[in-house]
Amino acid sequence: MREWLSLLGPRTKGRFLLALLLSSGLTLADGWPAAELVGIGSALADDDDGGDDDDDGGGGRSDASDSGGRSLFRMFGNSPRAPRRARSSVPDLPIQDPDEIVGSGFTAPQLDQLSAAGFEIIERQALSAFNTEVVKLRIPSGLALNAARELAATLAPQAVIDFNHYYRPEQSANPRCGTADCLARTVIGWPAEQEGSGICASEVRIGLVDTAVNADHGVFAGSSIETIRLADDTLPDSGQQHGTAVAALLVGAATSRTPGLVPGATLIAVDPFYRARRQDDRSEAYNLARALDLLAEREVEVINLSLAGPANLLLEEAVRRVSERGIIIVAAVGNAGPRSEPSYPAAYEEVVAVTAIDRNKNPYRRAGRGQHIDLAAPGVAVWTAASVSGGRTKTGTSFAAPFVTAAAARMKGASPDLAPERIREALTRSAEDLGEPGKDPIFGWGLLNARALCGA
Repeated sequence: MREWLSLLGPRTKGRFLLALLLSSGLTLADGWPAAELVGIGSALADDDDGGDDDDDGGGGRSDASDSGGRSLFRMFGNSPRAPRRARSSVPDLPIQDPDEIVGSGFTAPQLDQLSAAGFEIIERQALSAFNTEVVKLRIPSGLALNAARELAATLAPQAVIDFNHYYRPEQSANPRCGTADCLARTVIGWPAEQEGSGICASEVRIGLVDTAVNADHGVFAGSSIETIRLADDTLPDSGQQHGTAVAALLVGAATSRTPGLVPGATLIAVDPFYRARRQDDRSEAYNLARALDLLAEREVEVINLSLAGPANLLLEEAVRRVSERGIIIVAAVGNAGPRSEPSYPAAYEEVVAVTAIDRNKNPYRRAGRGQHIDLAAPGVAVWTAASVSGGRTKTGTSFAAPFVTAAAARMKGASPDLAPERIREALTRSAEDLGEPGKDPIFGWGLLNARALCGA
């Protein structure tokens, strides 16, 4: 065979020997199976939120493309070039509806004037807790969005009017956590349920504005959870991955693999989202205002908003009205990156803005930054429920916010008359200072300190 091989060119010789190795099942001198070296083997995708995200008991990733930098092809002097990657053609996600504006505080004559000017009332809803009405309007044909908003503001000068902005859950791709059940609560000293009983009351009502929640998931066995969908029934349902994961962090059964931080709390989960395209769960400002009003009417003590988007006058008004009722609002700062503009509702003054850190107390690389940030909490490779069954890790400022929500809920449960500003002051005062001394734009006042909850 050696004489015959000498007659072949280097490319043909390499292909022949490769085929021989693969067909015979031989291994190389250091014990590597030849098939693994050329990428013919199992590769388990760690797709954070795509498709079936049930726990398979592993939680890790096997990357068959990683062979320590050594290639079988190089043995024969024939290293193929890696294929050139095509540039991404995925367009940026829209930040608002191109044909709609929203507002509140219109009088009946003003709505008549808007209709006469070519605006179409798409939807209107009384907000009983806020003692007002929110209205969604389609702008006149041929009129630019900015011009339409200005015209509406001219016809109804006292109304709160803005674009119908979109808001999205704040989650990211996951690194591996390195252990079976990555209970990030240990980083902040969160007490085990048997340790926490009697220290902090957990019989509180928590509001959650998020994507759909799978209330039939085993993690919620024995939990008190109510789900409400606000989006139009003609629109596709939002995905259950994000909402289920956040809900489990809050009220997952204490005996499950994903125990909640406040398993004795009642959770009212409102879903204003819908699936616009693959993996794009979005909520309009119009429905966010409705969701906040509904939770205020249900008299929740704390509201978790693991979502982010642009500043919006209607949302700002709803946040202000919720805060005036003594309800604590906690929101994720967003994953747009350290150079991004502040995201909302976290950047509103009334909101407790939460960023994410990893297990080594380093800042999450994609978290937003700014002087509006109040607290940091675990948000990288946080173990929580998958959408259908089992669990997996999740990453993003979305999953840091529930830690602060749970802390505020426990404090409110222990002292029902405690005002939101007092709870905020107590949480920030007891935080573990990270980064620059005092408040800084990366960690805020520092890492949530669960050891200081309720005088523990």
